[in-house]
Amino acid sequence: MKNKTVALVGRPNVGKSTLFNKLVGKKISIIDDNPGVTRDRIYSEVSYGKYKFSLIDTGGIDVSKDLFNNEIKIQVEIAIDESDVIVFVVDGIDGLNANDYEVCDMLRKTKKKVIVAINKTDNNLSINHKYDFYELGFDHYVEISAEHNKGIYELLDLIVEDFPQYEEEPKDDRIKFSIIGRPNVGKSSLVNALVNEERVIVSPIAGTTRDSTDSLLKYKGESYVVIDTAGIRKQGKIYENVEKYSLLRSLRAINRSDICILVIDSKEGIIEHDKHIVGMALDAGKGLLIVVNKWDLPNELNKNDYEKLIRSEFQFLSYVPIVFVSAKEKKNINSIMEKVQLIKDNIIKEIKTSVLNDVIRDAYLLKLPPSYKGRRLKIYYVNQVGIKPPKFVFFVNDKGLVHFSYYRYLENKIRESFDFSGTPIELQFKNRGEE
Repeated sequence: MKNKTVALVGRPNVGKSTLFNKLVGKKISIIDDNPGVTRDRIYSEVSYGKYKFSLIDTGGIDVSKDLFNNEIKIQVEIAIDESDVIVFVVDGIDGLNANDYEVCDMLRKTKKKVIVAINKTDNNLSINHKYDFYELGFDHYVEISAEHNKGIYELLDLIVEDFPQYEEEPKDDRIKFSIIGRPNVGKSSLVNALVNEERVIVSPIAGTTRDSTDSLLKYKGESYVVIDTAGIRKQGKIYENVEKYSLLRSLRAINRSDICILVIDSKEGIIEHDKHIVGMALDAGKGLLIVVNKWDLPNELNKNDYEKLIRSEFQFLSYVPIVFVSAKEKKNINSIMEKVQLIKDNIIKEIKTSVLNDVIRDAYLLKLPPSYKGRRLKIYYVNQVGIKPPKFVFFVNDKGLVHFSYYRYLENKIRESFDFSGTPIELQFKNRGEE
């Protein structure tokens, strides 16, 4: 069952991003920031009680005061089209202005449920404008303070009151991989090149979402589901030119995938948008393959230099394979599926506890962790507790003594001993006796 979608809209500086962070921070989704990768959190999954929904933040656009420009209109149009419920955030201190009325006029034309969230109502100045917002003419109003947690549960109750309760999807053991990347890097051409290989059979799968096209792909006797985020085109609309919509669609595909294939245009190189998408795949703990497309075109760099460039731009991705292809010329396409098979094996790989503990014991003795105030980290034992991605729990004397550099050291030692190419691995530390 596809999650319902909720969008936060409104003019700049009314507190949309603060509200977004508040909603996704209430044990709603766990966000881990990995250093070295830029983030743009415009979309997240939200869990509230027995409900789950997708949340979009359309904020972050800088415009001059009292000017309602096309960029805001584009963001609101996307929110209206994509969402089941729209939260119209207004500023309780400043009151209404021309931009608010412009957003209001656009929202009135939709049949979607609109909730007016009057923000910053913890301030006494909000009393002066408290009743002005009701002239907007919507059915649902809630007074909140995103910064101070006022009215958040009341807002969530309003959001989910007509949503169905969340149900787990039927189990599907087939490995799913998505083709992600910014527009015009050759995602569609790459999918076509894959499915046109003689060794690959493709057939449609019913029940696809409005954001992607799914196909069943068989390779060397194994079935895969390929999620093509470039498969849908909305004619006559502006989506493909809006970076945030591209990110939104990519993240939806990432969430449904086991492995993500990031496609980079060899001529354009790496830009910030690519880093955003990689960051989302890392956050979600997905297997990752980087494909440099259009390698048939002349390039100033050779493969080795280009790979060094990618490694320098994408820090902490030394474990991710890189493949150079030409989707148009169908060159080196077979290597993509070979790497997908490798990553598929690695994301579900399980290590025997005895072997794992031998590796960690040797690593510990080879390099003792630094002491802090006369105390040193001790590792009693470690075991694997999960897959997709592989997860390892270390039972220690004091998890507060785990330094980031030693975390990386242990991760590297695990990777040196076992092939985890293409998959992140998660290390968790617990005090002995801790559940």
